[in-house]
Amino acid sequence: MTRGFAGSGAALLRHGAVVCAIAVVMFFLIRVIPGDVVDVLAAEGDLSDSEIAALRAELGLDRGVAAQFVAWLAAAARGDLGLSIRFERPVAEMIWFAVPGTLALAAKALAIGLTLGIGLAAAAVIWPRRVFVWLVNAVNLWSIALPTFCVGLAAILIFSIWLGWLPVLGQATLPAIVIGIDIAGQLAKPLHEDLKEIAAAPFVRAARARGQSRATIVFRHLLPNAAPVAIALSGLILAGLIGGTLTMEVLFGLPGLGTVALQAILGRDYPVVQAVILVFALAIVLVNALTDLCQRALDPRLRHD
Repeated sequence: MTRGFAGSGAALLRHGAVVCAIAVVMFFLIRVIPGDVVDVLAAEGDLSDSEIAALRAELGLDRGVAAQFVAWLAAAARGDLGLSIRFERPVAEMIWFAVPGTLALAAKALAIGLTLGIGLAAAAVIWPRRVFVWLVNAVNLWSIALPTFCVGLAAILIFSIWLGWLPVLGQATLPAIVIGIDIAGQLAKPLHEDLKEIAAAPFVRAARARGQSRATIVFRHLLPNAAPVAIALSGLILAGLIGGTLTMEVLFGLPGLGTVALQAILGRDYPVVQAVILVFALAIVLVNALTDLCQRALDPRLRHD
């Protein structure tokens, strides 16, 4: 038990170190992009050299990168994400208003992906000689070979421009389906393989001997025993979900963190960019930590690692 707690504590320390590393790398990488927000404002307006120098000094951009990092880190440690340079609004407030849109799209896509992925894997075991095995392989190949951004562009071209069924911007149906199919492709194939292995176990053969139907065996015996595989994949799936959600928000003009991040990057609004990336880094690390805890809870052998 003590070793289990020690392992959990070490895992938390590793996750914390990852967040810190992401924060450091992100802070310096965003400053590699040529120009800062003052240069962007100067290009948009009519600022003299003295006004540019005064504005850069007011924003603290005249100091060295190391000094800027120490100031930002001290503020972030207090929970202060700063003010948006371009909009003069608290960054935390901007993120707070953008999060619901991102969560709504992510929830729709995740529901579609889990339903499709688990459904296809189960159907391919129940009816192994029908089209479902082919569909499992097809969606798996789809998720590997087709980037969600390219699929999103094709969906706009087909369903919005050629067929005219949906508006190009502001609708979440197509992006949720695109991300959902990608999630299903990541889940269906490994889950199907694991279900086939479990199907050869003695307790499953005993259930067949008792006359239980294929569907009953899959949903009562196979899927519960395949839960560790699904949980092991959840970290990868949710990390991909976050990236796909950001891409689709930008592509389909949806309000959310992806749109906020893109606008901030184009405007060199450093505090907003840093805060958005930090939020997503924390989300991914939290998902991975929860995945690790669930795996340890389901598999006693991992509690002593």
